[in-house]
Amino acid sequence: MPNLISPRQFNARCKLTAQLAEEIRKDVATAIDAGEDVFCIDTKPVKVCENARAKRSALGRDNPEAAPDWGYYASQRMYYYYGYKLHAVCGISSIIHSYDITAASVHDLHYLKEVQWEYHDCMILGDKGYLSTKVQQNLFDVANISLEVPYRLNQKNWRPPVWAYKKLRKRIETVFSQLHDSLMLKRNYSKQFCSLITLMAAKIAAMTFMKYVDFVNPRPVGQIEYSE
Repeated sequence: MPNLISPRQFNARCKLTAQLAEEIRKDVATAIDAGEDVFCIDTKPVKVCENARAKRSALGRDNPEAAPDWGYYASQRMYYYYGYKLHAVCGISSIIHSYDITAASVHDLHYLKEVQWEYHDCMILGDKGYLSTKVQQNLFDVANISLEVPYRLNQKNWRPPVWAYKKLRKRIETVFSQLHDSLMLKRNYSKQFCSLITLMAAKIAAMTFMKYVDFVNPRPVGQIEYSE
């Protein structure tokens, strides 16, 4: 094929159109499940390299404030990794509505400071990483958001989570699995933080568009293998 652009030119154009792709993705997500009042929130580790190569990693040297860091993530047996953390909020139809990327050392609760200005009059389901009575009360007072988090076993008022909570919480875990395996988020070769942001925006937008194809046909929205 003649007149093909080089990979460098392609990557540069992707960075220029990343904001436009994100705006389109939000419109598509709203078209799929507008009016929902139940959401799920969770985090996913984003490794930038193996632990042995952390000191030689070039990612973040151009912007020290956005440099990766060491983090802890027990649920996927990645107890100690070097990279970032993807925070995401999705609806019960497994559509990501909002997300952010922070260093791996940032606690999950910090993202809730942005959530309280983007959502209101709804219920958000989180895991034990979001357990904080002060944060739960603040979300309810500021935006009328009910943050439902399971109790820890050593708490006095412990009770097992209801079946509906477990079922709905699996939606965002499935979304992260789709990003990790089907859209190959586990492969990250970015050398700059802006490139990483562009990569995340492109993959999340691609998954949203694939689910929109299933939505208009109609087919099961949560299973992207129908549109692959």
